[in-house]
Amino acid sequence: MNFAVVSRGDEISEAKKKQAIEHLQDHGYTYHEESPDTVIAIGGDGTVLQAFHTYKQRLEKTAFIAYNTGHLGFYSDWDTVESLLEAVVDNSLIMVEYPLVEAVMEEEGVSKTYLALNDVTIKGVKGSVQIDVHLNQYHFESFKGDGLCISSPSGSTGYNKSLGGAIVHPSLEMIQLSEMASINNRVYRTIGSSLVIPKHHELTLVPKADAYMVSVDHESFQPDTICRMKCSVAKQRIRFLRSRSFPFWNRVKEAFISLNDCEPRGTR
Repeated sequence: MNFAVVSRGDEISEAKKKQAIEHLQDHGYTYHEESPDTVIAIGGDGTVLQAFHTYKQRLEKTAFIAYNTGHLGFYSDWDTVESLLEAVVDNSLIMVEYPLVEAVMEEEGVSKTYLALNDVTIKGVKGSVQIDVHLNQYHFESFKGDGLCISSPSGSTGYNKSLGGAIVHPSLEMIQLSEMASINNRVYRTIGSSLVIPKHHELTLVPKADAYMVSVDHESFQPDTICRMKCSVAKQRIRFLRSRSFPFWNRVKEAFISLNDCEPRGTR
């Protein structure tokens, strides 16, 4: 098996990376950054996003393992790096798949497709942004406000949650549209709630502002112009390898409610 390790770069994560590489190589695995079968992300959820975008062209061939060395690792369920490595060698891993967001941006006849593990956002650069929202090619509402967030089920616990969106179980194939500080008057009217959009339905955003900022997970950029952005559940899915069946709602409780253990896992 070929494997690669993506580290957050801090001292603890780098030490765990070195340990993982040495252990797996000692057991006959090949370190191969270009075409790994398994990618181990050591750090926080941001490191998982980095690993995803590094290998998003290999989603059908590559599975991901997340090991948390920070305070909040929503994608990780490993207590020690030793248990992670033992599970890899023993081949006692459980595979789960999560839906992704696909965003197709049309810029003056040119289309660019982006994949997001967590979310895609569009915001105004100077003040508010104006966006017509279409569902399945029918005009739904005219939005004015700070911006819009389109999240995946796994991304629903991120920025979407801070906007008042729903937390969604990752087994559901859907995307969610949440508003950022909408302005409602006689011209611009919004539903005022997050919208859950199922697979095979298409969300189209037609921005009216002159300048806006788009983010795909942790990467932001300012396009020259966008005629429209089409968002839907991607055909591709991300695969994670886990140590055990860890119920999603237990993970949500541990991440946002339980206060008994605030020690970073990577220090254990």
